Amino acid sequence: MAQLASFKVPVINNEPMRSYAPGSADRKGLEAALQRVAAAAPYDVPAIVNGKEIRSGDKQGQPMPHDHAKNLSVYHAATAETVTKAIDGALAVKPEWEDMPWADRAAIFLKAADLIAGKYRFDIMAATMLGQGKNAWQAEIDSAAELVDFLRFSVKFVEELYTQQPSRNSDGVWNRTEFRPLEGFVLAVTPFNFTAIGGNLVVAPAIVGNVVVWKPAPAANYSSYLLYKILVEAGLPDGVIQFVPGSPPDIVKQCIDHKEFAGLHFTGSTHVFRKLWKDIANNIDLYRSYPRIVGETGGKNFHVYHPSSDIKPGVIQAIRAAFEYSGQKCSALSRCYVPRSLWEGGFQEELIKQAGSITIGPCTEFQHFTGPVIGRPAFDRITGIIEKAKQEGAEVIVGGTADDSKGFFVQPTVIVTKDPKSITMTQEIFGPVMTVYVFEDSEWDQTLELIDTTTEYGLTGALFGRDRLAVTKAAGKLRNAAGNFYINNKSTGAVVGQQPFGGARASGTNDKSGSISIFYRFVSARSIMESFVDPTEFSYPSNLV
Repeated sequence: MAQLASFKVPVINNEPMRSYAPGSADRKGLEAALQRVAAAAPYDVPAIVNGKEIRSGDKQGQPMPHDHAKNLSVYHAATAETVTKAIDGALAVKPEWEDMPWADRAAIFLKAADLIAGKYRFDIMAATMLGQGKNAWQAEIDSAAELVDFLRFSVKFVEELYTQQPSRNSDGVWNRTEFRPLEGFVLAVTPFNFTAIGGNLVVAPAIVGNVVVWKPAPAANYSSYLLYKILVEAGLPDGVIQFVPGSPPDIVKQCIDHKEFAGLHFTGSTHVFRKLWKDIANNIDLYRSYPRIVGETGGKNFHVYHPSSDIKPGVIQAIRAAFEYSGQKCSALSRCYVPRSLWEGGFQEELIKQAGSITIGPCTEFQHFTGPVIGRPAFDRITGIIEKAKQEGAEVIVGGTADDSKGFFVQPTVIVTKDPKSITMTQEIFGPVMTVYVFEDSEWDQTLELIDTTTEYGLTGALFGRDRLAVTKAAGKLRNAAGNFYINNKSTGAVVGQQPFGGARASGTNDKSGSISIFYRFVSARSIMESFVDPTEFSYPSNLV
């Protein structure tokens, strides 16, 4: 198609957060959406391939974490035949999708962002709250603001990517670079804990012209389905993104065993990611090209406090980092290092007071700071780890109790250990459990070394202190301990376009979602050199005698 102008996307800013204060129009709108979405459950969710709904009859439930006897949705697990159709259909539409003018591709995702920010804001929040156990504030952060930010900033970053061209041209030559999509299809395997991450894992490859097979998390099935339908309403062509819920091992294996498999965009456990990497490596002779492997996995994130730290702000930051969304964030605080002078000087007392005042409850009760964990396996794992910590001799100073009679509720728990390599200081928990290790003030340097070497992870970490010299030195010592490092701020809450997110070591490939960096991973650049002046002879000047 003719390109008759060089277009400029609108100015992109972060989506403003709404507060949902009592009596506000936003609170009323969200409450109404919660009632409406809950009343219509369970939703029948098919696979969607080439724009057509496919119901296998193999129905799997998505229980609501706060009321696990009820399903928010029942989805039809995709069969091997459906996955084959999804791959073939995506590859068939790929040439037309990658050839679509950039402005038209960009318009789809900008429109989807506006649909979520306005028309569907309360609906997708309600789906996230009921299905994934988030309260109103956490759902606003995730399924409204961050999801909108991912969509809009993706357009901005890709526009910037496409403007990057060679800076030099010889006389009579024009050098150009085009950023082709990968040759084949991309598999997106998305997690339960962030509707926005699910959206980003799918959109990041698609916006640069790739076609995507989307395997959503079972526990986030309905919000993922709603997002898919919003993308279609925004103009996404059939087949560009194929929606295939179902068995993760079966769907993933079928995709990575395909010759045209070109890339994996994954968020999930370190164990699963490592296995997928090995499986892809074993298939390397099968593929048309070397697949791109992009993954963000687990973390064992830390806060460390210098003796010069302020107590109350430090405690508040720890509570938010550890217990927002019941600790079910890749970046959640899990291990906390506090000097004895601070601990005995009021930190312990303030922590017990503040953490002990947290209430938990269903998403429909807005007064609660946090809610349930996602499901039975998570509940059993978290409570089991707490019991093992007790058996090791650790002291539970807040929480430690749980109730699964109706929903999967685990009380925010603070553990104090004398062993910096105990189970809750080394093993990822992914739940509302924070462990404190109290160190001697004189052992500051040794504690920094301990933080850097105790676990295999390297996702997020935070350093607190007023002594700038100590802060500067400590930040240097912890350079490789976290891909997202915070000074006098909690370890959670990276904002798209402001703090590119990702960790290294066992925490992932550190490709930094929320920045331009992630898009380099899903393109394959082609350098083009065009000559305007024809040569007149083949010999060189040095050949003359």
